[in-house]
This record gives sequence, C-alpha cells and structure tokens, in this order.
Amino acid sequence: MNNVQSKARITAIGTYVPEKKLTNDDLEKLVETSDAWIVQRTGIKERRITSENEFASTLALKAIENLVEQYQKDLSDVDLILVATTTPDYVFPSVACQIQEHFNIKQVGALDLHAACAGFTYGLHIANGLITSGLQRKILFITTEVLSKVTDYTDRTTCILFGDGAAAVLIEKDEEMPSFIASHMETNGAGGKHLYLTNLSTTMHSSSLSTSGKLVQNGREVYKWATRTLPKGIEELLKQASMPLGEIDWFVPHSANLRMIESICEKSGISLERTLTSVEYMGNTSSVSIPLALQIGINEGKLKNGDTLLIYGFGGGLTHAGHIIKWCVE
Repeated sequence: MNNVQSKARITAIGTYVPEKKLTNDDLEKLVETSDAWIVQRTGIKERRITSENEFASTLALKAIENLVEQYQKDLSDVDLILVATTTPDYVFPSVACQIQEHFNIKQVGALDLHAACAGFTYGLHIANGLITSGLQRKILFITTEVLSKVTDYTDRTTCILFGDGAAAVLIEKDEEMPSFIASHMETNGAGGKHLYLTNLSTTMHSSSLSTSGKLVQNGREVYKWATRTLPKGIEELLKQASMPLGEIDWFVPHSANLRMIESICEKSGISLERTLTSVEYMGNTSSVSIPLALQIGINEGKLKNGDTLLIYGFGGGLTHAGHIIKWCVE
C-alpha cells in the first residue's frame, strides 16, 4: 500500500494450540532421527498436534474465544470474517462460514484465503486495504492450521517440522492510530513445485506429483529461496517507510525453522535478541506462527503497546509478504 495512509488498527489478539504434544523423543519412535539432530537443524524441541476429532474450525473457534476473553471484544458488529488456512475442514463450506454460524454474527461476509505460510501477512494486507478503502469497518481475521493431518510421518525431513494451532486478530477502523506503516508482497510461482499438496491436478509444469494426500517439500530449495528473498523484502519495507533498521523494536518472521531465521537475521543485520519466534515449542505452524510469536512476546513481557514491528510471512506458492506495523492493542 505504497503512499496510502492506513486507517486500520489491530485492536486484539487471541491464540490457541492443541493440548497434545509431539516431542522429539516421540519422533524418534516413528522415524530414524534424534533430538540432537532435530534441534541442530531446526531449533524445534516439540510441537502441538490435534486429536482425531479436532480440525481447523475447532482451533479457530477457541482462538476467537481467547481473543474475546483477553480483550472483552464485541463481535456482533463484525462486517467480515476472513480466514487464512491451507487445511480447512472442507473444500466448502469455508471455515469462515463455520465461524459465522457458531458465533451467529449477523449481516457479515465470510471467506477463506489461501496463501500458505504467508497467510497471516497476506490477510492483514487485505484487511488493511478493505478498511482503509472504506468498504469494511471491523474485520475478524483468523489463521488456523492442522498440518499434522497432512504430514507424512514416514518422511523424516518433513515430519519433524510441523505443528497445529490457530490465532485471531480483530482489525478495526482507526484513522488516529493506524497500525500499518508499510506493506510489501511478491510471488515466485515458478517455485511452486518445491512445496505442494495435491488436490484435483496430479501434474505441475508437465511433471508428475506425489498424490499421497500429504505435504511435499524440497527443504533445501525453500531454504535457499527464503534466505535470499527476505533480506530484499525487509530492505524494501524499510525504504518504503523511510525508516532505519534501528527503529524496529521487534522482527517477527514466519517461524519455519530457527536456522533459517538465524540466516535471515544475519543477512539483514537484525539481532536475534530482537526477534520473536514460536518455532521452538510449537513447530512450524504455517500461517499461525507469526501471531503465536506475538502472543508469546506479550506473555513474556517483551512486546508492548507502542512498539514498532517488522513482520514477514513466506511459504508455499511461493508467496511472501511483510509489514511494518505499530503495535497498539487494547
């Protein structure tokens, strides 16, 4: 949203993760791996996974309930429910429609968007645009993922990574204290073959795909793309905002892999001590990882109102998007 003054503010946040833990010791019983091997390569110690009867909608409802409980927000006048997920309960009806039914919110639009691990930053971009344009006034935006249900637990390169969770934020019209300072998004569709989950089509660029119904990732290629792409995106955001890096209080990237984050920070001149992550005990939760990191930052007394954040999501597509925002929830 270059040169467009935002009129939208993030006013509340809520999160939820399943109770069931999957530790590195548990994974040692499933595949040839070890706690030391996993931590050395990813920084992950454990992740949360859903039970058989928990789905994306289940987690989403609990994250919204957590938001309402923490901030005493009224949802009755929400005019759009927006959900980012790659693992919806159904192709349709959408998770957003299920949320509308559960909370019985009247006269509201509802849709899911699909931007993989960049879902949170893409969704914020859309919500900011809709509110700033005057089309909406109050948007309930949820990210929810149950990646454990599409993870191949015989593939030791991917099963060590993924966890489940959900987060919700409320975005409202506020011309006096808008959250959004700068936004940047790009796509590299040619890299789609490096991270996919098949649906109706079983080929891509005339090449056959794995049709197991499980997520497939070329970790090496995704790693190279992310560590090359994000430093440029970060530079573009700072340039757009006319802001030196020193004015950023917290860097909050998608928590894909702690080693990847370390590389991005090193290339961008960002201190790890000023970086918020969720990957260590939650695993890679795709679109949910950034808001989980924000909530952890709040819980630990690090993230405070008035802080300036640089958040950046990246993932399947290959998609990536970032924002510089002023944090002020109430």
